[in-house]
Amino acid sequence: MNLKDIHSVYFLGIGGIGMSALARYFKFIGKEVAGYDKTETPLTRELAASGIEIHYEDNVDLIPKKHKDLDTTLVVFTPALPKNHLELNYYLTAGFGVKKRSEVLGLITKNTFCFGVAGTHGKTTTSSILAHLLHTTGTPITAFLGGISEDFNSNFLLEGNDYSVVEADEFDRSFLQLSPNVACVTSMDADHLDIYGTGDDLKDAFVAYVNRLEPGGKLFVRNGLPLEGITYGIEDDSDFCITDIKIKNGSYIFNIKTPDSVINGVKFNKPGRHNLLNGLVAFAMALEAGKSPDVVAAALGSFKGVERRFSYRIKQDNFVFIDDYAHHPTEINAVYDAVSEMHPNKNTVAVFQPHLFSRTKDFIDDFAASLSQFQSIILLDIYPAREEPIEGVTSEWLLSKINNPNKKICSKIDLINEIKRQAPEVLVAMGAGDIGQEIDKIKNAFVE
Repeated sequence: MNLKDIHSVYFLGIGGIGMSALARYFKFIGKEVAGYDKTETPLTRELAASGIEIHYEDNVDLIPKKHKDLDTTLVVFTPALPKNHLELNYYLTAGFGVKKRSEVLGLITKNTFCFGVAGTHGKTTTSSILAHLLHTTGTPITAFLGGISEDFNSNFLLEGNDYSVVEADEFDRSFLQLSPNVACVTSMDADHLDIYGTGDDLKDAFVAYVNRLEPGGKLFVRNGLPLEGITYGIEDDSDFCITDIKIKNGSYIFNIKTPDSVINGVKFNKPGRHNLLNGLVAFAMALEAGKSPDVVAAALGSFKGVERRFSYRIKQDNFVFIDDYAHHPTEINAVYDAVSEMHPNKNTVAVFQPHLFSRTKDFIDDFAASLSQFQSIILLDIYPAREEPIEGVTSEWLLSKINNPNKKICSKIDLINEIKRQAPEVLVAMGAGDIGQEIDKIKNAFVE
């Protein structure tokens, strides 16, 4: 399919964070864009405000007429749609060009110098840091991000077509549609076992992704992963290594050892050693655009962050509220470590909304262990997303396995009152479901 022949683009699941970035791109380059989503959200309202027509009922009659032209319409869909979705089946039956988001990203980035950021954790933060570094150093880029960058107030950036930054998403093997020039793998923890079956099958998919590198391409891998590439790490023997870490006024100050030199006194403002690693590999990748190491390192200091990635919503002397997308035990551990490092010896309450019945079932003991570390845990009901319930897989089951007496299940309606009752010094809200829509409510309840 030649994108130049496309006049209209219709999105099924336009409100998804990755889908909405694509919608912004096609709107930006002058295509007619419209779409469907199940529910209205702040993100869909932003898209509608930009002139994109969106409806929230699965009804073929609501598809705009201009998006029913077989010869000039591209249809982009999310795999999260049910197989009996009426609009999706209309387009499939009628013979339209129907593609997953990853396929379209592959087409868009095909003729660019593509940076692909892969890993079961850290993709969004790493790609956002990389986009910030390239933007700050004057590189003409197009970036498709899996979160809202606080530097751009968007999940999309278009400043040129020479370079592209994309998240290489392992879900549904989507990243196998990309052919990056420079790639990284941040992590390969077992996840999406509803798709892959086993952790080994997931690792095989990452190997297949690495094999899609363009000839002469470079791969950066976190030290310790079972892949051959340029390594990065903290206080170890990596090719790119962070050393001499200090914390000053809530920021990290450290040195970066590269294969050729040492850069001293680098500043980075995002808490957590996992974020230090994300910043380090973004730095290493940005050098492949031909930028000076000193200039790129300086740009690390101005990175603001990504919404819902260890985002401080309130930061006062007597109360801190942190919002994070963590939805896997490894990510919860990283949040706990960051909180412990930046806010030691504080009474911390964790609010967690499990995401997917299958993920909860697959990692139930690991979830329990990671959550047990916090002083107090409040669980919300499992967010189903694309799934039907699994018998016996409930938040009550997870609660029973948490080895901590300070634990309870709470409804969203009662959540703010329960948090106030517990009076934490540090409050952490975690999850990838609709807990994100509760964050502003919580913040407003605690802002004096």
